[in-house]
Amino acid sequence: MSNKSIKNLTPKQWKVLDMIYESVNLAGYPPSLADLKDRLGVSSNQSVLNFLDALENKGFISRQKGEARGIKILHLGFKILGKDDLVQVAGESSAGPFTESYSDSFRWVTLPGAVLQNEEIKQAQDEVFVIKVHGDSMINAGIDDGDSLLVKKTREFRSRDIVVARNDDGTTVKRFIAEPDGRAYLKPENPAYKIIPIYENTIFEGKVILNLSKVK
Repeated sequence: MSNKSIKNLTPKQWKVLDMIYESVNLAGYPPSLADLKDRLGVSSNQSVLNFLDALENKGFISRQKGEARGIKILHLGFKILGKDDLVQVAGESSAGPFTESYSDSFRWVTLPGAVLQNEEIKQAQDEVFVIKVHGDSMINAGIDDGDSLLVKKTREFRSRDIVVARNDDGTTVKRFIAEPDGRAYLKPENPAYKIIPIYENTIFEGKVILNLSKVK
C-alpha cells in the first residue's frame, strides 16, 4: 500500500471502513446501505455509495453487484485498520466419504500476520475460505478430524493437490490424482478408505493451501 493511499483515506472513509469491519466481525456479515446510512447520519444512499466508491477505488474493499450486503474488505483494508485479515468459514466437509455440502456461514476466523507471510497465501489473499473437516481419511497427509483448512478458490489443479470436491452427495477433502494414462480419481490418505472416482457432476471448489490447526 502506498503512502499516497493512506494519506488519501479521509477520516470519514476510515470510519466507514471500520463500520464494515465491525459488522463482519460481530454480526458475521457486512452492513447494508441502510445500515451505513443510519450509522453515518446521512440522508441519502448516494452519500454512502460515494464513500464505498472511494474505498473500492483505493483497493480497500470490493463489492459484488446486485447483492445488498456484497461488500468485502480486502487485505489492504485490514492492514490500514491495523486488524488481522478475516476469512469466512464456509462450513464443514468430510475427510471420509462425502458428507452434506457446506453452505454459506456467518462465522469468520482471523489470519495472523505470520500466516500471511506465506507467498501462496499472499497471492490468493482475497480468494480463500476456511472449512472444518470431519473424519480420518486424510490422516497420513497431516489432516486430522476437526482440523480447519485454508482453501484457495482456483480452476487450476495439479495431480497430488489436496482438494475440496463436491457432487450431489456432498463434499469431501481428498488428494486429486491424475494418472499418465488419463485416469483421474480422489485418493484418501488412509488405507482404510477406498479411492473415489471423478464423475461428470464432480466439482472442485478449491485446493487446500494450509492446515490452520497446525499453525503455531
